[in-house]
Amino acid sequence: QVQLVESGGGLVQPGGSLGLSCAASGNIVSINTMGWYRQDPGKQRELVATIISDGSTNYADAVKGRFTISRDNAKNTVLLQMNSLKPEDTAVYYCNAVVTERILWRLVENVYWGQGTQVTVSS
Repeated sequence: QVQLVESGGGLVQPGGSLGLSCAASGNIVSINTMGWYRQDPGKQRELVATIISDGSTNYADAVKGRFTISRDNAKNTVLLQMNSLKPEDTAVYYCNAVVTERILWRLVENVYWGQGTQVTVSS
């Protein structure tokens, strides 16, 4: 089993900045992709940004140029720096990781989610 623990989030004014952090722990052989998704009540969960182990990144169009995703492979952590925040960025943000685990004699790839952290952008 793998646990993803998120930190950060909170209330910020429009135009402000906020940082999210997510640390993975447990039965980890390697982590391929780590990322952040967000969900508003009544809406589908949507991709915010992802980062692969080689450092390649992918961003949703809505956050390009404002958000930066990074990771520390040695610490199994992923960060999301959010700048120039807008009210429409308000959502619960979820950390995601595609983890390779060793289960008995096999290597198995599983997807894990964090518990979610609220980000509210409001004046």
